[in-house]
Amino acid sequence: MKRSFAQVDVFTATPYLGNPVAVVLDGTGLSTEAMQAFTDWTHLSEATFVLPPTQSGADYALRIFCPGRELPFAGHPTLGSCHAWLDAGGMPQGAEVVQECAVGLVRIRRDGQRLAFAAPPLRRSGPLPEDEVLRIAQGLGLARQEILHHAWCDNGPQWRGVMLASAQQVLAIQPNAQILAGMEVGVVAPLDQASQQSTNSPAEAFEVRAFFPGHGGLTEDPVTGSLNAALGQWLIGAGLAPAHYVARQGTALGRAGRVHVQCDAQGQVWVGGESVVCIQGHVTL
Repeated sequence: MKRSFAQVDVFTATPYLGNPVAVVLDGTGLSTEAMQAFTDWTHLSEATFVLPPTQSGADYALRIFCPGRELPFAGHPTLGSCHAWLDAGGMPQGAEVVQECAVGLVRIRRDGQRLAFAAPPLRRSGPLPEDEVLRIAQGLGLARQEILHHAWCDNGPQWRGVMLASAQQVLAIQPNAQILAGMEVGVVAPLDQASQQSTNSPAEAFEVRAFFPGHGGLTEDPVTGSLNAALGQWLIGAGLAPAHYVARQGTALGRAGRVHVQCDAQGQVWVGGESVVCIQGHVTL
């Protein structure tokens, strides 16, 4: 059966410089096995399947898969799927789009050319166990003292966040897949003044990298909405970041992802960016 399809590049306005997601705009009737098989075939970090909502107030339901497993939530698939749904003529019931997924209802707002999702509550927060910090340091090729701050950043994906002193340290990391096997690790560091000036965008405040289990071992994600959401909740809450900043991610992979993170007056963290459709048509499933 032919189904409407879009491949959307997220956290960029320039095609092929963000993080792509495969969006099947009608997943009705597909089994979990079929969804997983298609996701694995795409060789992308995630694929999504849009379904009719089952909860009151939701505009659509979304199932999100990465290689080998289904995810309860993920950020760039949320924004990319919403972009594709709107582009295909989707009409939200209210001012915001409401997405139903395994973590519940996720609000998505339109902010000019950007979409932004309301970061879901953290499932686990607080400092990491010291044995995990030591393992992460070893797996990233760092001395323990180079990890200045650390925290659980679990919002579905079980991210472990660590903060280093400089963007140069983040970009120099060469992770050890064996040591970090089975772990989802996010690394963040502030940009120095020279780095900010080189981008002509003083609002850019942090460099981010994300590593997670994938095909054949450890995978680096080009740009990661869920991680940046959790990092924003942690860093802003701890006074380590301003209430509104831009993170850049994907530099080490030749991408140029830009993630806008903002905490509103009610304490809700919003995570947004631009998206662009790169492929549009039909898939047979």
